[in-house]
Amino acid sequence: MVEKYLIICFTKGGKNIKVPSFQLDIKPYGVLEMYAVIEQGGKQYKVTDGDCIEIELTEVEAEATNIEFDKVLFVSDGTDVKIGTPYLDGAKVIASFKTTAEDAVVKGPKLYPMHFRRRKDSRRRIGHRQKYLQVTIDKIEA
Repeated sequence: MVEKYLIICFTKGGKNIKVPSFQLDIKPYGVLEMYAVIEQGGKQYKVTDGDCIEIELTEVEAEATNIEFDKVLFVSDGTDVKIGTPYLDGAKVIASFKTTAEDAVVKGPKLYPMHFRRRKDSRRRIGHRQKYLQVTIDKIEA
């Protein structure tokens, strides 16, 4: 069996590395997916159907199973593009939790911000761990 290789050339060092083409995430030419750009918690996310994203923790009912994002900035279905000013009217993205909203809360990495001044024993280290809400995108309606 002959494997097809895709050769990637790096400019620094002048070395070529052979990578099997099945290990690369390459989509066939001409396959266009529907995607949207949504705004939530002061951040923007590019989402497609089936994506699992972590968003800022928001107030949601404890027994809720899905959430709707109505702040849609951009929608593309592969052939048609809709751009909002600033948001699209009537467009929404529907996402669901694993089981309930309480189970979808996940913790981010532990961060250690440090206050340091150039005097003797003048430093303070504190810890912070952000909580996120993990959702799976089900449907994009434009």
